[in-house]
Amino acid sequence: MAEPPKKMARREQAANQKDAAPTDVSIIIQFQSSTGDDTGPQLDIPHNVTPAQLEVLLNGLLNNEEKLPYSFYIEEQELLGELGGHLAAHKISVEKALRVVYQPQAVFRVRPVARCTASIPGHSESILSVNFSPCGTQLASGSGDTTVRFWDLNTQLPKHECKGHRNWVLVVSWSPDARYVASGDMDGAILLWEPAKGAGSVGACSGHGKWITSMAWEPAHKALPSQRFVSGSKDNTIKVWDASTRRCLLSMSNHSQLVTAVKWGGEGLIYSASRDCTISAWDDRDGKLVRVFKGHGHWVNTLALSSEYALRTGAFDHTGKAPEELEAARQRAAERYAEATGGRPERLVSGSDDFTLCLYEPSTNKTPLARMTGHVQLINQVVFSPDGRLILSASFDKSVKLWCGLRGTFLATLRGHVGPVYQVAWSSDSRMFVSGSKDSTLKVWDARTRKLKVELPGHSDEVFSVDWSPDGGSVASGGRDKLLKLWRH
Repeated sequence: MAEPPKKMARREQAANQKDAAPTDVSIIIQFQSSTGDDTGPQLDIPHNVTPAQLEVLLNGLLNNEEKLPYSFYIEEQELLGELGGHLAAHKISVEKALRVVYQPQAVFRVRPVARCTASIPGHSESILSVNFSPCGTQLASGSGDTTVRFWDLNTQLPKHECKGHRNWVLVVSWSPDARYVASGDMDGAILLWEPAKGAGSVGACSGHGKWITSMAWEPAHKALPSQRFVSGSKDNTIKVWDASTRRCLLSMSNHSQLVTAVKWGGEGLIYSASRDCTISAWDDRDGKLVRVFKGHGHWVNTLALSSEYALRTGAFDHTGKAPEELEAARQRAAERYAEATGGRPERLVSGSDDFTLCLYEPSTNKTPLARMTGHVQLINQVVFSPDGRLILSASFDKSVKLWCGLRGTFLATLRGHVGPVYQVAWSSDSRMFVSGSKDSTLKVWDARTRKLKVELPGHSDEVFSVDWSPDGGSVASGGRDKLLKLWRH
């Protein structure tokens, strides 16, 4: 005989109350670092303790002279309010000591961009790529008008117009010491520029037969001054170049379709993604194939590394300063890379036309740590936060999704755009990010509350490219309306 509905409801309610954490008693916790090491003894704390109070406790346990900001995670969920309420909401048991994982936050804080401070004409066709220099003081853009332009961020005026390409400039990439800029076009030509020396090209790298899709430089902790960079092309090959001689040092090919993305990792591996649905890892010394990853069922469009912010900025800190001596700069770049990885293997995330992301530890295993599903259209870009704890994915389904950067678990969907989202960029403190869309707007989001912070209308057409300066002061955007826009607080 079936149980009466009211009796069933009471039984379920009692079961839920039994499973849920009590919110009116003291709770025993154990602080744990992100690498899994216990910090201090187990502590008996009240149920209504807040993250700010946990921060005070932790700083005391760590004997920090300067009080540092931390975020706290319980079973991968960030603690945002009182501990008891958090445990009850997520039905977390407190029968055993509660593991509270802490993660240091950036000591500095980036202010949200809120207004367009400059709308700079100059390009006569769509702007396809905008990139700040690693020090954050310079800006380069590539366009369908076949030029590369450098912009003065102090006066917010054009600085150099660089001519030499004969077709659309698709990719612009800064070396981590900010000395060189490499640009690639639809003819397969790569030109090198030294912004400090003016508008003239310092040489061309010839070898690709079809358009350049992606470029990346050797990390600063591996080599300073910067010399080598890698390019991927529609001709299915990956090539490593010497910037000083413009000669091809290595040419790698195992892909059967165009190479969509290349990344130069900090562990001695170069990664390439292709429309043949695979990702390859290559030894950066001799170009030998190390590993092939076959996690996707359709074109792989985009790659990102957990250490990418440290690789991009090299020896430069968040103020744009770096040691002047070469050995000191190399040592500082190595320290920043070690801080970014936290003693863990580098992680790689990929986004695909099969609507999924795959998270790997590519130096240790070719099997994905996680396969991340939820998007309902192709994924255009994936990006790790500067601290490596979060992943963003921008999709043609008009949404941005937020994922855990350590395990690949889903955290949130951010909706607000009414057109496909083309690109996203993080602020250097990992607290905010900006998205650019076909709907002609930029939107600034808060990573902690997962809510829209500022809406930035102003472009009159699609926004193809967006970047947030490493010093946190500016956002640059460009698109079909041919205008470069600078956004500041």
